[in-house]
Amino acid sequence: MLADGSVQRSLRLSGETDQAAGVKRTILLLQGHPSWFWGELADELGRRGWRVLKVHFCLADRLMWGRREAITYRGRFRDWESWLRAYCMRENVSEILYFADRMPYHVGAQNVGRLLGISCRALEFGYLRPDWLTFERNGMGRFSHFPKDPDVIRRLADITPEPAMVPRYTHIFSTEAVFEVSYNLLLSLGRPLYLRYNADRPYWPAIEYLSWLPVLATEKRRLRQAKEIETWLIDKKVPFNLIALQINTDYQIRDNSPYNDLKEFLSETLSSFARHAPKDRHIVVKIHPLDNGLHMWFQRVARYARRLGISDRVHVIRGGDLTVMLQHTKGLVVVNSTVGLHGLRNGCPVCATGDAVYRLPGLTHMAGLDSFWTAPEPVDPDWFKTFRRALSRIQVKGSFFNPEGRRVAIAEICRRLDSGEADLPDWADVPPQRVSISAV
Repeated sequence: MLADGSVQRSLRLSGETDQAAGVKRTILLLQGHPSWFWGELADELGRRGWRVLKVHFCLADRLMWGRREAITYRGRFRDWESWLRAYCMRENVSEILYFADRMPYHVGAQNVGRLLGISCRALEFGYLRPDWLTFERNGMGRFSHFPKDPDVIRRLADITPEPAMVPRYTHIFSTEAVFEVSYNLLLSLGRPLYLRYNADRPYWPAIEYLSWLPVLATEKRRLRQAKEIETWLIDKKVPFNLIALQINTDYQIRDNSPYNDLKEFLSETLSSFARHAPKDRHIVVKIHPLDNGLHMWFQRVARYARRLGISDRVHVIRGGDLTVMLQHTKGLVVVNSTVGLHGLRNGCPVCATGDAVYRLPGLTHMAGLDSFWTAPEPVDPDWFKTFRRALSRIQVKGSFFNPEGRRVAIAEICRRLDSGEADLPDWADVPPQRVSISAV
């Protein structure tokens, strides 16, 4: 019995596996990352003796899967869980794997897995970026099983080797862009064939891509302005705080924070800054590099600042050197972005206002936004290294886009699945829970 009350028959801490007993285990792959990763993972699992099943939901899933065998779910979303439950029982599925842990179909799969005792694991971009992937049970943020107790984290770190933090598996942005655009165009073009598919996207892909035209047209000017602001702040030793925005439609905002969107986060943060920050303090709002411009953050933040009477102290940038800014800022405010971990690594005080795996005493500021501007809690560097070592238990070194990075990551994922190795030992595994953030 697991800590959340479910049975997980496929994770055997004793090391005995179904393969060792001569039984061919079955894994079900749901929607995967928009790259070649999912197909290559399936091929390697097949070579290792796994029976690999795949469910498609849209044309993009089907075409990126190639000629490999799969089935397509064309039913109504409300019938998904009952269909999946019957399918998993019929096919004797022992593992379910998916990308994007809060996608509605994957949330349904977690419910089915909990009911039937099937291991569900999420594969995501890594906490320890740039070239790590997250591989953990159920999901991230408030749905993670990673412990919050410092003593448990230290005990976990004691039995975990130091992670290799030197970047190895780089890729150019165009590689990522080609896969992302191709996937979403295929999703749009195939819509007439998959009318019941619930993509859970607030914008039609064509609108998102068209929105990039003005962003690209002004990119050089925005990058130049960002560099000018960064240089002025540092050369003139202007005290400033940094806000790092995420993508507004990110599941980490929708499902792992107290906000409906980033507008609420910005309004709350700038209001607190106006009331409590020193009068000589400036604040820089850094837009996510993959933001499509639909939310018009430059104009929106300017309106907030005017209303609060702080226009001369608020700056919005698209670009800039994040590491340099983290080394000079008085403190970083995020919802739950992995930029927070980047800040901690640089010894920068961090206030995380949402559910973040790193939101812990001794790492982040726990006393709320209002006090952060004048008395930020410092980062304990030794505690951070301990935490990072423990966190690597739910990380896999590798990449979705770099070919060698895919090979290395797939080999490690398959090793863990072959061995039946749990993400965490029983004594470190905690049930997902909604972490209180009332102090923020």
